[in-house]
Amino acid sequence: MLAERLIAYDTSTAEGIKNCAGFVKGWLDSRDVESEQMGLRGLPVTTAVVGPQSAPTILLHGHLDVVPGRPEQFEPRPEGDRLFGRGAYDMKGALAALLLAVADLREQDGVRVRLGIVPDEESEEEAERGGDLLVARGFVGDFAITGEPTDMHVGVAAKGVLAMRIKVAGRSAHGATPWLGENAILRALDVFRGIESLPFATRSSELFDRPSINLGRILGGDALNKVPDTCFIDVDVRYLPEQDPAEILEEVATLEDAEVVSTFSRPPATVDPDSVYVRSLCASAARHHAEGVTSVGRDGASDAVSFLRVGIPAVEFGPLGAGHHGPEEWVSISSLASYRRAIVDFVTTLPGMLSSDGAGSA
Repeated sequence: MLAERLIAYDTSTAEGIKNCAGFVKGWLDSRDVESEQMGLRGLPVTTAVVGPQSAPTILLHGHLDVVPGRPEQFEPRPEGDRLFGRGAYDMKGALAALLLAVADLREQDGVRVRLGIVPDEESEEEAERGGDLLVARGFVGDFAITGEPTDMHVGVAAKGVLAMRIKVAGRSAHGATPWLGENAILRALDVFRGIESLPFATRSSELFDRPSINLGRILGGDALNKVPDTCFIDVDVRYLPEQDPAEILEEVATLEDAEVVSTFSRPPATVDPDSVYVRSLCASAARHHAEGVTSVGRDGASDAVSFLRVGIPAVEFGPLGAGHHGPEEWVSISSLASYRRAIVDFVTTLPGMLSSDGAGSA
């Protein structure tokens, strides 16, 4: 199974990404699919294309990189309909299906299909991102699909990212007399609880119950027998599309003992759910997913924003599964086949949908 081959590469490392990208390019070349690779901070970005250049253009987007996992998570493990492994759900299963769908679509001549595969979707880099490089190098079209996990629903909105490194001050003392000091690590925990209680954290919208707030890292203390006088915490806020990150920072600044020293941000993603492309994708997905398909909002961010910021409508659409970034990540094997068929069905029926809707190539 192609998904198993991809999972077996530890693409939380640069070496694993390079080896996996080499395998992917060889796989495409062996199926007579035109492909190229370009460099990004020493890592490969892979593109492939099928279909006529003059036709409406659909962009398929995926990423090879994964968050770190245990060694055994890079040994794919099928159990019934579930394929376990790091990246199975986010998003090597979807990427395998996208590769197969592109190969399936080689002979059709109604749509130009371009596949872009980046090595850095999970990274904390704010500049020089793979999605932005693709767009800058002319990887553009009429509609983009990124294969992030959505359980066969179509993600028309995604939260934005505001990651903050916050410095919290205390007062040092001997570890034997901690009552004479102010423990910065304990204060930092209070600061985090304070962030969870700020007004922005209680907001909701049509597609989202609330923002997501995670304490991802604590960096503090330099000796066992000393009360720490400084602590840094890294807080990951996923804010609603309707919220303003500048206003969130203003609220955080009101907390006592907290100083935001650096930030990383990515904008939220939104697309019109009544677009002919979205409606066509929902219809195609529904034909291969008995439980029905709806437009949904996603808590996680994705590279869809790279396309949205240049005016290309972009959604997230991926197979069934669970546990991404967790210890028991899995993807439904049967849904990978359904997902592949849905992508092929969407592409092959799109010219008719565009014609009946009166739409055409942008």
